[in-house]
Amino acid sequence: MNLHLEGKIALVTGSSKGIGAGIARGLAREGAVVMVHGRDREQATAVARQIRQDGGTAHVVTGDLTEEAEVDTLLAEVRAIGDIDILVNNAGGSGGSSDWATTKAGAWAATYDANVLAAMRIAKAVLPQMRHAGWGRIINISSLAALMPPAGNPDYSAAKAAMLAMSASMAKAVAADGVTVNTVSPGTIHSEKLDRKFRKVAQQRGIAPEAPWEVVEAEALPLFASVPTGRVGTLDEIADAVAFLASPRASYITGSNLRLDGGMLPTV
Repeated sequence: MNLHLEGKIALVTGSSKGIGAGIARGLAREGAVVMVHGRDREQATAVARQIRQDGGTAHVVTGDLTEEAEVDTLLAEVRAIGDIDILVNNAGGSGGSSDWATTKAGAWAATYDANVLAAMRIAKAVLPQMRHAGWGRIINISSLAALMPPAGNPDYSAAKAAMLAMSASMAKAVAADGVTVNTVSPGTIHSEKLDRKFRKVAQQRGIAPEAPWEVVEAEALPLFASVPTGRVGTLDEIADAVAFLASPRASYITGSNLRLDGGMLPTV
């Protein structure tokens, strides 16, 4: 399927590793000009270099999205190349491991800033141009934790849930202008971080360090999550979903939350 993304300029925040890097590579495969973003220029450059080696087009921008001045500088660098057609708000994360005995208000504020306010700052800045052009795509990356919060890291679940409400409000505000806003909520995804985590647990249960991923996955996954499909998701599956939502073929989809969780959440 041709998604008609050739030449579209896509900014993917937090794309120097993990899910963000996978999304950046996926959009580049579809012909988009991808702006790889991170706070570590070396990591972001490595992702952009790989995209170019694979035949795509990528540029690097850096900046802390919790700092207004750095956001302004980042956007100026992107606009020197062209107007943003596609914004994927992936930057964020948790303030660290905590539970209801140790969590602190300061950690909640920092996590909210790094996830919700970071996405808001970028989206608010690019929306006027998108609305003027009559076309734009904003995809906010939330988490299954927003819908099925675990007992731990409550600051993260709360912030990711707030992103769902933010996306729904934004979608209604700009729908008539040709701009769509959607959320993608990944479940358990095979990132480098998860690979290391699963292999460590599998080794503790007698699985060889060099065992095939399928063996490691079968041993470790049931200890972390009950996934009806019996496997974790892949970075390419996340990237393909985002690329579709970013395309003209998804022009009638807005205000939605797409779960990529292997069937973990019952449909109500």
